[in-house]
Amino acid sequence: MIYIILILLSFILTYYIKKIAIRKSLVDIPNDRSSHTTPTPHGGGIAIAVSWFIGISYLYYINDINSSLFFALLTGVVISAVSYIDDLYELSAKVRLLTQASVALVGLYFLGGLQTIDLMSFSIEDQVVTNIFAFLTVIWFINLYNFLDGIDGYAGSEAVFLGIAGFLLFGGSHFLVLVFAVLGFLVWNWHKAKIFMGDVGSTLLGYNVAIFTIYYANQEQSNLWMWITMFGLFWFDATLTLVRRYKNGEKLGQAHRKHGYQRLVQSGWAHDKVVIFSILVNFSLFCLVYFISNILIAFFISLLVLYAVMRYIDNKKSFN
Repeated sequence: MIYIILILLSFILTYYIKKIAIRKSLVDIPNDRSSHTTPTPHGGGIAIAVSWFIGISYLYYINDINSSLFFALLTGVVISAVSYIDDLYELSAKVRLLTQASVALVGLYFLGGLQTIDLMSFSIEDQVVTNIFAFLTVIWFINLYNFLDGIDGYAGSEAVFLGIAGFLLFGGSHFLVLVFAVLGFLVWNWHKAKIFMGDVGSTLLGYNVAIFTIYYANQEQSNLWMWITMFGLFWFDATLTLVRRYKNGEKLGQAHRKHGYQRLVQSGWAHDKVVIFSILVNFSLFCLVYFISNILIAFFISLLVLYAVMRYIDNKKSFN
């Protein structure tokens, strides 16, 4: 019953947020980074956030979520609130980074940090090293998810995929809460999108993925690579694009449209075709972690798969 309530809440909230955004001219104006051509309301991520936090709070009330995981996830309220202010007033990069760093530290505090990094033949257990890695992971996941929220349905479908995959692999009602909180919004965000989630949604989703990664890595060392593999389409695209732009001598803070999914759109693919393609890639990544018992082997195979995907995209639209 709770899941029906959450999807309806997310759906209805998104509808009213869209109406308010249009009335108050809170719209996303196309720029150099945009893959859309018409002004579109933003802020739909508020519906995701509200539904999500209500959902996990209910799970905590009925003792259906680990308390450390709950409080780590609840810390995401801060990143959502500040990101929404940023959507409205464009906060400075220093304020955004300080907020992300603070949220990362608090979230890691509730999780007890990252205990171990498993590297096949040996493990890193030095808490300074593991927690620096965990801290940077949270910051990077928050930002890369924001970078890859650029076409209709893309960021939302990734969250739904990770929620379903997490539930199938680990169980946990929190994954279903995530799925249904996003699905209600996704109805309005599917091509052609009637509203965008904005930073308030994308940064929260990136934070959640990072928290899931660290929480489950503490339960079983190999889970770290399982989550990194399943999230591969996003982090591989974001990281490779960043490296390529750095090698080209570009200003990394400047808006661009060079991510793989953006170049597919430029090549002539409709937004929904790109999203369906991403779902197929994600399904292949899930199969790797599900059927291959050695997760590091699965991870290395996923790198080959993702490299092949990027080469395919390069052939469709070159990286200039």
